[in-house]
Amino acid sequence: MPPSCCGYLSQYTHHHLVVFLLTFFSYVLLHASRKTFSNVKVSISAQWTPSVQNGSAPAFSPGETWEDHHMFADEKQATLFLGALDSIFLFSYAVGLYLSGVIGDRVNLRYVLSFGLCGSAAVEFVFGTLTEWLHIYNIFLYCGLWVVNGLLQSAVWPCVVAVMGNWFGKQGRGFVFGLWSACASVGNILGAFLASSVLKYGYEYAFLVTSVVQFAGGIVVFFGLLTSPKEVGLSSESETGLSAVETDSDSHRPLICCEEEEEEKAEAEEEEEEEEKEEEEAEVVVEEAADDEALAETPRAISFCQAFCLPGVLPYSLAYACLKLVNYSFFFWLPFYLSNNFGWKEAEADRLSVWYDVGGIIGGTVQGLISDCMGKRAPVLAISLVLAMGALVGYSNSPNDKVINSALLATTGFFIGGPSNMISSAISADLGRQEALRGSQEALATVTGIVDGTGSIGAAIGQYLVSLIESKLGWMCVFYFFIVMTGGSIVFITPLLLKEVRSMWRDRQALRRQL
Repeated sequence: MPPSCCGYLSQYTHHHLVVFLLTFFSYVLLHASRKTFSNVKVSISAQWTPSVQNGSAPAFSPGETWEDHHMFADEKQATLFLGALDSIFLFSYAVGLYLSGVIGDRVNLRYVLSFGLCGSAAVEFVFGTLTEWLHIYNIFLYCGLWVVNGLLQSAVWPCVVAVMGNWFGKQGRGFVFGLWSACASVGNILGAFLASSVLKYGYEYAFLVTSVVQFAGGIVVFFGLLTSPKEVGLSSESETGLSAVETDSDSHRPLICCEEEEEEKAEAEEEEEEEEKEEEEAEVVVEEAADDEALAETPRAISFCQAFCLPGVLPYSLAYACLKLVNYSFFFWLPFYLSNNFGWKEAEADRLSVWYDVGGIIGGTVQGLISDCMGKRAPVLAISLVLAMGALVGYSNSPNDKVINSALLATTGFFIGGPSNMISSAISADLGRQEALRGSQEALATVTGIVDGTGSIGAAIGQYLVSLIESKLGWMCVFYFFIVMTGGSIVFITPLLLKEVRSMWRDRQALRRQL
């Protein structure tokens, strides 16, 4: 393996490891709590429909049962509302991403991140646990809480990507961010196991466990996270990583002997008059250097419109809108699909759904490493997305066999979750640190918010369309819809793909001429 792909890890310190782990597990906990809602949809749907549908409380008359506990006439209406809640969450999440990215570039990232984690945990506790304990079933309350939850959760992703971008340079970013972006998939796996382990006691306990753990994680992040290497005396180097700040330029010079001191003393006396003349000029240079250093310490944040107009931001944002629609449809609907389409128990469907996330973890890491070795992102994405369309065709025809279904799920996750992780992390960091910024280091959270916010808008539209298409046409048409959206991602990155392929061809031709 080339040194560029494996030699860069030696530059990192234990501070990098701590930042990596804290940001990683903060988003793991957020996604675990987010996954809880999709894992308990069957139980929630049963709770929100009359007893004739779910077989509970036969002693009540229909009117009493309806008024006391239930909101919908049948399971289809409850399913449509669950899809609407997904869309409401993602729309508010998208709006919040546009705002939180801008805020993150202007306010301490640790404060914003901790507020998002703790606030979201409190809202999820009220939504899933407190309302069930108090027997409060109200459509408008659920919608309002989920809007607030989306806004609070939107503060997390731009902040963790910005912190990672502050600590990890461009060299090796594809591999490091590919590995780190597995946090969402690990969170999905953790959320699935936590929910399935306590689901027998009631879905409200699944919300209770994940929200409490997430709140505790927010407290740890508040007291333990370092948002910038400058906080511990490290300075950022744009391409080669990080190095310790040296305050004494002569600290590494060898000691000199007495004879050399005498010679230098004589030369110093001869040059004394010239040094006095240059003293005033030297003071001016020092003042200018100090001013430049102060400016470097407080880089200016660019505006939202400037960030949106940066090269590559718009095509990758539109591509991510299509891809996140597919990825989040699996996230929100996979356990529900497995339970309803194959008749498997809800807890079994939850555990089986983690294979999609396993594929996403491997895909993001492997594809990030390959893109580092190639020095290009778009070709890797395009090839993976083409293969993802074939994987979707294969999974849509999966038999009622758990082993085969798991293998097809992992393959689909590899080719869909992998590119999704790359765009939302490594590519967003590339876009937020590109040369067009001309020295500004305060665009990363804004660019990340734009890319992920646009993706969330596509995902929000998709979640309602998935529930609508499924209720009218069935699950097979839903998979056709996924294939079309994956193709749309390829279309949007085609200009960038052609540009990078031409660049690779020119580099190869130049290398041949040199040989």
